[in-house]
Amino acid sequence: MMCDDAMSKAINQVPPASRRGFLQVAGAVAVAGGLAGVTACESTESVGRNTGPKHRTRVILLGTAGGPALMSENRYGVSTAVVYEDKVYLVDLGHGAQMRLLQAGLGAEGAGGTSMANVRGIFFTHLHSDHLVEWPAVYATAKANSSGRPTKEPIRVVGPGVRGSLVSVSPPGRPAPEPFNPEDPTPGIAAMTAYLRQAFAADFNDRARDTNDLNPDRTFDIHDIDISPYWAVTPEGIPPRLDAPIEVWKDGDVTVTATLVDHRPTAPAFAYRFDTPDGSIVISGDTCVSQNLIDLAQDCDYLVHEVIDPQFAEDLAASLPSSIGDPLKQHLLASHTSIEQVGRDVAEPTGAKNLVLSHLVPPNNPADRWRKAQEGYSGKLTVGEDLMEFGVGPKRR
Repeated sequence: MMCDDAMSKAINQVPPASRRGFLQVAGAVAVAGGLAGVTACESTESVGRNTGPKHRTRVILLGTAGGPALMSENRYGVSTAVVYEDKVYLVDLGHGAQMRLLQAGLGAEGAGGTSMANVRGIFFTHLHSDHLVEWPAVYATAKANSSGRPTKEPIRVVGPGVRGSLVSVSPPGRPAPEPFNPEDPTPGIAAMTAYLRQAFAADFNDRARDTNDLNPDRTFDIHDIDISPYWAVTPEGIPPRLDAPIEVWKDGDVTVTATLVDHRPTAPAFAYRFDTPDGSIVISGDTCVSQNLIDLAQDCDYLVHEVIDPQFAEDLAASLPSSIGDPLKQHLLASHTSIEQVGRDVAEPTGAKNLVLSHLVPPNNPADRWRKAQEGYSGKLTVGEDLMEFGVGPKRR
């Protein structure tokens, strides 16, 4: 998330006479931190449905825009699919993720085929809105959108648990705002979903009584990742170095592990690694340069990593009073990975064969600007676009 709360407050604090200049800088690229334009990216990777032979293991970029603002029909909210055989594993659910599943050809085949029919698991990196805003829709409509599933097993849902402490106030010294939902201000994915069950109660009750066949609790198996052995989250949100990855799930030939990444002050935040007999895929979530992520991603085939252009932060800060702009710039640069860092300081030390840039901020940068991430990185760099597909290992005959 590109700090939508901070950005919204920043806009409101700009004097009216100066606000037009601010919006000229920030609005086109991302009011509220984000987001969504079109990157002109040359690529030979397949996009959308492909009737030719498929790799058994694939990674598909469903959405590549960072942040919550909707500014283009060409980039949807951040979401990534890892596919093994016909099993689909989703990392994050930004705006439009279900529709992108269908556009990518990952739904059930034939008449009545639905978006979630082949989904085995959903893995949330953290609980910022741009990474899970589609989850309420997926949860509420799961029964209708998961018909045709080849298994009776529920869809496993994994993500951060209850944080337990609010983040530090920024900039330091200003009065703390009143918390939302003060009785439970930092719910994890399981607790959040319990609130969704209440919010959609009228719909669920209507449909259950009318059709005798609706209970989302039978569709999903929801798990908070237990980080208590590793860390009690602090207000600063800077995670410790882990000795080993966190075991998340083994689903047949697919093994999913995670690590804590540094998206300060937001925590916990995770990166995920998927290992199959064909190779490995790592998805960073939102993070600055993280040694935990470098450890997790050693020798992977594909590293899908977020990126921010520091010039965006500079321009944004320059349009604001220094009391607002300077802390905002420092926050953006401290919690994300810059163009200059992502290849040299992250991908190269991992030995990743391929670096794929996603969660692009701002996503309407010229492609040549993003390609500067190649400097210091000896593998193959790809600037991500929605529905790009990458194969791991041999194609199936």
